[in-house]
Amino acid sequence: MAKKNKISEQKIISYYMDYVLEHGTQPNSVYAFTKKNNFEESKFYEHFGSFEAIEKQVFKAFFDNTVMVLDQSEEYQLFDARNKLLSFYFTFFENLTANRSYVLFVLNQHKNKLKGLALLSELKQSFAHYINELEIETLDIKEERINKLQRRALQESAWVQLLVTLKFWMDDSSPSFEKTDIFIEKSVNTSFDVLNITPLKSVIDLGKFLFKEKIPMPK
Repeated sequence: MAKKNKISEQKIISYYMDYVLEHGTQPNSVYAFTKKNNFEESKFYEHFGSFEAIEKQVFKAFFDNTVMVLDQSEEYQLFDARNKLLSFYFTFFENLTANRSYVLFVLNQHKNKLKGLALLSELKQSFAHYINELEIETLDIKEERINKLQRRALQESAWVQLLVTLKFWMDDSSPSFEKTDIFIEKSVNTSFDVLNITPLKSVIDLGKFLFKEKIPMPK
């Protein structure tokens, strides 16, 4: 009897991606999949409960790899939030490009309804946490409920922006996906320009000063 393969989460993901690309469909069953790759079915369930769970983890793995690479960069640690997010985008889409055939196969059937796609749920959760850790400046309002709403709105808008960029990349046929690089730079910079609250803060500070000093406002 052939010796069974030593198995890991990463190996299962790799076997699964290869199978999908070779056959254009999911395996018929976990049993057939594990038999083909010469490991025990029970080992599959030690890591995943279903093929759908693998698909979710694939996109989470792209995210984790991106963050790992960025965390190893001393230069990245010195960046402000805008440049950290730009670095994330460029590195994340390099990971997607390295696995473009698989990503397109899995997402093309859903590309017009990516926002609610279950297989991106773990990616969304991780990305929301990443956005929160960037500590992007929002209005300093002494009301925790409003601050939570601001953070939630920021996370949701950042997620939508990532999905829009993903859709653009899926449709991009330019050499080395250079149009996607341009789109990333323009969209991220524009979003931060929109979020630039310095002028608004100045207006609020002036209003507080005028109220405190009881200076009559011109009619």
